[in-house]
Amino acid sequence: MPLEAPLPGAPERAAGLNARYRHHAAADVLAHALADPEVGKVALVSSFGAESVVLLHMLSIADRTTPVLFVDTGMLFRETLDYQLEVAWKLGLTEVHRIHTGRADLFAGDPEGLLHRYDANACCDLRKARPLARALTPFDAWVTGRKRFQGGARAALDFFEADGEARIKVNPLAHWTREDVADYMVNNRLPRHPLLREGYTSIGCAPCTTPTLPGEDPRAGRWRGKTKDECGIHFAGGSAVRTGKETPMTLVTDKGFRPDDWPHGFTPLEDLAASDAERPRAVDVPSDTDPAALAGRLAGIALIRIEFPSFSDGRGFTIAARLRRMGYRGRLRAKGHVIADQYAMARRAGFDEVEIDDGLAARQPEDQWLRRAEWQAHDYRARLRA
Repeated sequence: MPLEAPLPGAPERAAGLNARYRHHAAADVLAHALADPEVGKVALVSSFGAESVVLLHMLSIADRTTPVLFVDTGMLFRETLDYQLEVAWKLGLTEVHRIHTGRADLFAGDPEGLLHRYDANACCDLRKARPLARALTPFDAWVTGRKRFQGGARAALDFFEADGEARIKVNPLAHWTREDVADYMVNNRLPRHPLLREGYTSIGCAPCTTPTLPGEDPRAGRWRGKTKDECGIHFAGGSAVRTGKETPMTLVTDKGFRPDDWPHGFTPLEDLAASDAERPRAVDVPSDTDPAALAGRLAGIALIRIEFPSFSDGRGFTIAARLRRMGYRGRLRAKGHVIADQYAMARRAGFDEVEIDDGLAARQPEDQWLRRAEWQAHDYRARLRA
């Protein structure tokens, strides 16, 4: 049900909804969420993974015409795509929408399809978080299948939570146990994901999902070996949860590595007009930005951080060079997948520094970056002579 009049912000509404439905069963929470005017227009987001069929079955009983958003990253298992079609048909779901990243965005951000190997966070952002954020624009709330027993950031889930200031997230299964899920699937004779037979207890994209061993956490097979346990579509306190842990960052300069020294936080470019002009400002600039958007505002910005979603995406170098030609004299920082071989190019384009995560700093130590710094005054042929 769409919102008919302005209502309090999402945090206040979520608190009120939790108080109202605190003792209700999961199916009742879902049914109320679809009808309560304080929730608004609702979509269910489903991965069609190992346990997704439980919530999809509840939805088919409550209202099978509710929109279901399925993000096809282009890297899902073939079994998941087949399972999605099977479940939608068996449950009679009439509004399943397959969401995907546009071809132009994929070509710009991951032209070789290898981004997941170098920067799993950026890959999830490109292939899942961004397209879902666009698809959710018309909705006031979305339903997820997250549960407390999955641990990590999910351990304190409520039925309703704020997703930023305007949208609400609904978690009908928040208080269910693993046994509750298994019993529901058996009792309702629901089709199982075929990869469950092969030991996959949590199923995402094929390159980043492995089977789990007996006794392991059910999500241990997701991004195995990486400091990451969320894909990035879920938020805490209005901020994106890109990883399960904060990733330490390292700055690269001509003098070597040093910790980040900017204590004030960064303002997204789209929020710049509303930012606090009383303190030194730093702005985050996406890789597809037209520098003209900053014309007339550069004097009030102390630091501009430009995104590099892929080492093969050179748009950030062009943005930096254009900002310098526009007269920008503050600090320019490249952030993301910039490697040591690109440092000299970054400096020649106008960057003062590069921000990398500690994993890349370990694989490409300080001396590699410093050797590349010596190339900055030379032409590109200097590398062939080195």
